[in-house]
Amino acid sequence: MSSFKITVSPTALSALKSRLESTVFPDQLDDVGWAYGAPLTDIKRLVARWHDGFDWRQEEQKLNNELPQFTRDIEVDGFGTLNIHYIHKKSERGQGVPLLFIHGWPGSFLESRKIIPLLTTGSDDTHPVFDVVALSLPGYGFSEAPKKKGFSLSQYAEVSHKLMLALGYTEYVTSGGDWGAAITGQIARLYGGNHSKAWHTNFPFTSPPENDDFSSYTPSEKKMLARFQAFQRTGNGYFQIQSTKPQTLGYSLADSPVGLLAWIYEKLVAWTDNYPWTDDEVLTWVSIYWFSRAGPAASIRIYYEVVHSGQRFGDTKSLPPTIPMGCSLFPEELGRIPKSWYPRVGNVVFEVEHDSGGHFAAFEKPDLLVGDLQKMFGKGGPVFGVVPGRDGYNG
Repeated sequence: MSSFKITVSPTALSALKSRLESTVFPDQLDDVGWAYGAPLTDIKRLVARWHDGFDWRQEEQKLNNELPQFTRDIEVDGFGTLNIHYIHKKSERGQGVPLLFIHGWPGSFLESRKIIPLLTTGSDDTHPVFDVVALSLPGYGFSEAPKKKGFSLSQYAEVSHKLMLALGYTEYVTSGGDWGAAITGQIARLYGGNHSKAWHTNFPFTSPPENDDFSSYTPSEKKMLARFQAFQRTGNGYFQIQSTKPQTLGYSLADSPVGLLAWIYEKLVAWTDNYPWTDDEVLTWVSIYWFSRAGPAASIRIYYEVVHSGQRFGDTKSLPPTIPMGCSLFPEELGRIPKSWYPRVGNVVFEVEHDSGGHFAAFEKPDLLVGDLQKMFGKGGPVFGVVPGRDGYNG
């Protein structure tokens, strides 16, 4: 284990500025808004800010001050050793419940920034506190990327599990959305019972059961399915590209900071529930991809590897995990499933429905997400004491 501080080189900062200065913007049709993708006026504004006003060094210092960061070598069966970047913040009160938080795409460890102080301190002695581990997935942020093809859900789960063991957490719980939901589900499937004791997600997803009766769905469930079908028609192109030709797209993401910005910014806006993004929030988020250890192309290969491994998001070919599962449900999530599908995802023992929030729950609605975790794992919750001797309370 080594302590880690984000330190982007002056050369990399100068190179970014030079590329931004030579940006060639595309034209845009009149009065199209967001229908064709990220609007030209938005991208021009963000590029101007990135070049002239955004202070990466200030943001870098904030992240280093707020988040205790480390790197560690993890041996992955068949893939050699990968150097993994992670945050490890222990509870400030009592012996915290070990919680592994896993991000997705186009997220990063940054998604855990707002929830870590809430989880590790707790609002008062009536709420449990947690020891939080939030890694940069291999190929994301400041983690090393796999060099060989075939690195799929089981390998991401293996890295995550071995990191927890290396930190001394032989028993732990997990939480995640997007790919983090799929990976925590795989952790529950592979390591559930002996090590992974319970899992939580804001993105429970799977395919429908055979012969499921659509007429049995509630009006709310029908509305959510219609929303997902609309997303499949108008917003899922990124998935098709990244799961079929990630290398081709990768040239643009690695060579053009503006291309990377537009590709990610569109998702940040479209996938959230009117979250009031500041320009600097967006630019910090995108800069982590631009300055990432392996480059932004590495992050999108998970789509190809998972799809071509025969697995899909919400895989139902394997038996669902049996350990307790909790769900936090937000109305503007990309996809929501009827409750009759739940047994195909896991053993759901806890569920909270919220009236606002979208895909990036930990960043959009940190108070709500943390509150759900505190209820799920706290006194009176369905999995209180699931990690013996680590209930997160004083005394």
